[in-house]
Amino acid sequence: MCGIAGLLSDAPEPVKCRWVERMCARLVHRGPDDSGIFVDPNVALGHRRLSIIDLEGGAQPLANEDGTIQVVFNGEIYNFQELRAELTDRGHHFRTRSDTEVLVHLYEEEAEQMVRRLNGMFAFAIWDQRSRTLLLARDRLGKKPLYWTTAIPGIEFCFASELKALASLHGFPGHINWQGLGNFLSLGYIPDPETIYVDVWRLKPGHWMKVQNGRIVERRYWSVEFAPFPEGDFQQALEAIRELAADAVRRRLVSDVPLGAFLSGGVDSGAVVATMRRLASEVKTFSIGFTSKRYDELEYARAVAEFCRTEHREQVVSPAVEDILEQLADSYDEPFGDSSAIPTLYLCRMTRQFVKVALSGDGADEAFAGYRRYAYAALEERLRHWLPTLLRETAIRALAKAYPKFDFLPQIFRAKTLLTNLAQDLANAYFTTMSIFRDEGLQRIAGEALRTALRTASPRNQFVDRFHKYRHLPPLSQIQAVDLETYLPGDILVKVDRASMAFSLECRCPWLDYRLVELAAQLPPEFKLRGMTGKYVFKKAMEPLLPEAIPWRKKMGFAVPLEEWFRGHFDELFHAFVLRPEMEEYIDLAEAKRLYQEHRSRLHNHDRRLWNLFMLGCWDARHRRRWQLDQGALREQLRNRTRTPSPTSYGT
Repeated sequence: MCGIAGLLSDAPEPVKCRWVERMCARLVHRGPDDSGIFVDPNVALGHRRLSIIDLEGGAQPLANEDGTIQVVFNGEIYNFQELRAELTDRGHHFRTRSDTEVLVHLYEEEAEQMVRRLNGMFAFAIWDQRSRTLLLARDRLGKKPLYWTTAIPGIEFCFASELKALASLHGFPGHINWQGLGNFLSLGYIPDPETIYVDVWRLKPGHWMKVQNGRIVERRYWSVEFAPFPEGDFQQALEAIRELAADAVRRRLVSDVPLGAFLSGGVDSGAVVATMRRLASEVKTFSIGFTSKRYDELEYARAVAEFCRTEHREQVVSPAVEDILEQLADSYDEPFGDSSAIPTLYLCRMTRQFVKVALSGDGADEAFAGYRRYAYAALEERLRHWLPTLLRETAIRALAKAYPKFDFLPQIFRAKTLLTNLAQDLANAYFTTMSIFRDEGLQRIAGEALRTALRTASPRNQFVDRFHKYRHLPPLSQIQAVDLETYLPGDILVKVDRASMAFSLECRCPWLDYRLVELAAQLPPEFKLRGMTGKYVFKKAMEPLLPEAIPWRKKMGFAVPLEEWFRGHFDELFHAFVLRPEMEEYIDLAEAKRLYQEHRSRLHNHDRRLWNLFMLGCWDARHRRRWQLDQGALREQLRNRTRTPSPTSYGT
């Protein structure tokens, strides 16, 4: 796991070298072990290394035998040993044991088509000196980030692993992308390929890009193919899942440094740990617990650790944004609204004290339909077919509009979202489920510039448009397909990548092995969603590996007490970061204050909306205003509230 950066320019080589050095200096957390730069009259490539495989010989940039092909690479290639053997048989000579060297020789054989041969998580750049071509590529599902722009004066093309590296260059425009901001306020993240800045982009997952003679060509090399009329044998599916799962974990155990696993106590991380234990004599596991039992899963994590006989460590915390605010603001270069980033940062910080690589259970929910919202969406779709269209579009729509939002009553009385969704089609209903600010609410919170942009770029319309190419699929498959191109790379993978890299920790996700994702996409929806039970086939496949209660216990998630925070000690922070004059550039301050006061009165729960606003304020202060607030006093106040317990060992 590393950080990469580079550029195309005809500036003098010493100038290009300084530019790349500046970008790499902002990526040290991604690669604290080593650094390297390659410069020629056309290109400069930079690399920060986190040494995992071939600690002595894998330095980058790395070249082929005659130096005409240069690569900088972030990630891991899990099938590099097979590829290396094949390339050796074809006459290529290897000087290192690293997976990186496979890339230059595979490029010599297959050019950009090489990416189809790779099983891994990766973002890389290859410079072909002979044809003066720069090739960029990103892994199939978007585990590793890659940003690019052509908007910096004196630079034809520039790329980096994180936005902060691009923003470090003189002349970086930094103009707000109002469409991206609208998507953030609606969804809590900005979907690929857009970013918060105009003319700065992410390379989309499953894509490669070539830059040659001022021309940019981008192509998709992989997409998930869901079966439109899936059929299958359930027992065969179980065996196929078990076989692929074991191979996916086995490939991710290759490491020349200490390795462990996150363990939450759920089926996803538990299955990773149980599979690791069958393949390795010793397994280290790491868990975060909370002082509030409402959010704590430690008893289940301990049960898995005992069952699998792991070397288990855990840390109990009172999750507090004050403890980790600066790390949170610095690690996420764009506004990012997933509050589970806070416990993820805690977990990564603790884990990095003991290992350099950790396996996680991310991806099973998206691949095998594990989220509760999938079950609710399926129920709503059945009700839509049962209710006459005219009734849904008239009486139910009117009732949904008039029905009060009873946030303070038990869940059974909160029918507004259900009624709203029944009055809509599948795509619009799913946007309603996934969105935080939407429609009239988004218009009210938007500042003047954002309101203008929303007239031509509605987050709802953009989201719904993504369903069009999947409308031939079963409803569950449509939702999963959209999640795999939006929520997974834009939220889940950004959260884990930035949190782990903040502490120079490599995170590997076996359940995002593309072969498993492809298998899951071919299974019938009823294999994945059985009644209101999600991930059914995956749970049945993993059931023999785990304690009896683990696969079927209620999903908790990685939550923090936002509702209580905004009704408690958050007053100073919310005023300091959100209710300040500079924020009028983005939002209507009167509306923000109204939502805040309404939440504190306990009339409504606006916790997710307030958190989005707070994260926007933190991002603005850190990345646009460069902490022009009175950070000295604020940091002292935050330090006084910090609680950081030490990890404790449990089990063997």
